[in-house]
Amino acid sequence: METATTDARAFRDRRQFLHTGVAAAACGILGSAWASKDYPAKPITVIVPYAPGGQGDVFARLIGERLSRALGQPVVVDNRPGASGALGSRLVARARGDGYTLLLGQTGEIAINGSAMKAPGYDTLKDFRAVALVGNAPLVLAAPASAPFNSLGELLQMARSKPGSVSYASSGTATPGHLAAAALAIGTRTEMVHIPYKGAGQAITDLMGGQVQFFFSSASAIMPHLKGGKIKPLAVSTPRRVPALPQVPTVAELAVPGFDFSLWGGYFAPRETPEAIVTLLNAEINKILAEPAVRTRFEADGSAVEPVTPARFDAFVRAERQKFAQLVKAAGAYVE
Repeated sequence: METATTDARAFRDRRQFLHTGVAAAACGILGSAWASKDYPAKPITVIVPYAPGGQGDVFARLIGERLSRALGQPVVVDNRPGASGALGSRLVARARGDGYTLLLGQTGEIAINGSAMKAPGYDTLKDFRAVALVGNAPLVLAAPASAPFNSLGELLQMARSKPGSVSYASSGTATPGHLAAAALAIGTRTEMVHIPYKGAGQAITDLMGGQVQFFFSSASAIMPHLKGGKIKPLAVSTPRRVPALPQVPTVAELAVPGFDFSLWGGYFAPRETPEAIVTLLNAEINKILAEPAVRTRFEADGSAVEPVTPARFDAFVRAERQKFAQLVKAAGAYVE
């Protein structure tokens, strides 16, 4: 009799537990749906993990102004520079997944830091959800106007004839420009010397002065100096030529088939952000990217505007992470 009573009590406890669990799950689903329905109900913060003035910052403000009008709430850009983008990225990784804290992430902090840094403090795939790809810009392989070579072929011939005589600048170790140059050296079996700088400004100054032979720079940073005639472009890093520099060939055309490196940026949210909010943000940002004025502004910097779904953006990020992980290992491009 006692056993039967115990079994009945256990059965009731299990049933109560199941009912409670189902109710809790339902509340969670309803809560998520309700939060998505009312979103946004307050200002949204977009963290840019670099100082003001950079390409990512410019794009975040350009899109943010329009996104604010579309959503009816302020979109505030918050610059949090430090640790090659890792500082600001950590803040978003630890934020609540409610759609009110977003990251304007770029190639370095999203695709490279996880392989190049011992402890970046976040994991791109575990901590973030891809929301919307904003733009994809080429790197320009630029040389001093006074350089004795006028093509990528001549530069590589110089590097082969005198191993170690050619040096190249970068904005820092394991930056996209550094890894693009390392990929060029590996792909052409040439020995070239890496000179890392703390940012593009000093690298470009020394490039113009002839202290280094070339620099894979963002198109936006290098364009004024190209127009001023102080620097000459030898190649672009993307598989196809770019409208802003139609006369400049690609590295893939000239030296390394399949060569493909770019500076890209996009919006990311904390991993727990509801699907409905991600879908809404993706749709609104893609509408903004389709505006002629926005496309013109992006293309002026050599950027291709690429509105894609969150799923396609996620697949792109995964492929970029894998590519850079292999290159970081091959080049030994680790950040202390």
